[in-house]
Amino acid sequence: MPTSQDMTTELDPGLLDALQHQVAVFARRAEQTRLGGTGQLRNSMDRAAYLLLNRLDQEGPMGVKALAAGMGIDSSTVTRQVAPLVDTGLVKRTSHPEDGRAVVLQLSPRGLARLEEVRSSRRQLMVEVTEGWTPDERESFCTLLTRFNTALSARQSAHTGGPATESAATPAPAPTAPSGTASTTEGPAEGSSESAQTS
Repeated sequence: MPTSQDMTTELDPGLLDALQHQVAVFARRAEQTRLGGTGQLRNSMDRAAYLLLNRLDQEGPMGVKALAAGMGIDSSTVTRQVAPLVDTGLVKRTSHPEDGRAVVLQLSPRGLARLEEVRSSRRQLMVEVTEGWTPDERESFCTLLTRFNTALSARQSAHTGGPATESAATPAPAPTAPSGTASTTEGPAEGSSESAQTS
């Protein structure tokens, strides 16, 4: 069975260098802009909050352990990140529907409204950044970026023995939106476990 070193030797070194360079540039620019959106909502919600709210919206109420496992981070990190969201009324703690002794986290109506505002702003950013792209190009980029994030997540999980991170748990992108709109799928800077722990 060929080793990863053998595979690296067989592939075009120049192409691999160009790929890693573009990934590094993307990571830097994503950090600089934080892919936060446009207008007054630009950078108005940090990545940790966005990922937590988005997860609760997609998966429904859940406990801290389940939320942490789904995002590939530890429970103490989730507890720390959730606290300000509860304080500001974006997330509420409620009793588990099947076990009144257990507490679950739930997106509040205010949290959902706030999340939709931020999503709308970020969609507009994707429209502006991919202006001139065809719907097929947007879909192909989203598919490949999702695949890249999933591979990074699987590699990290294999090396650390931890759970899969957010990018690996994210479903495949939906069909391409009509021309003039863009997918809301997050890139590596949003989907990685490391980024999710950054407030």
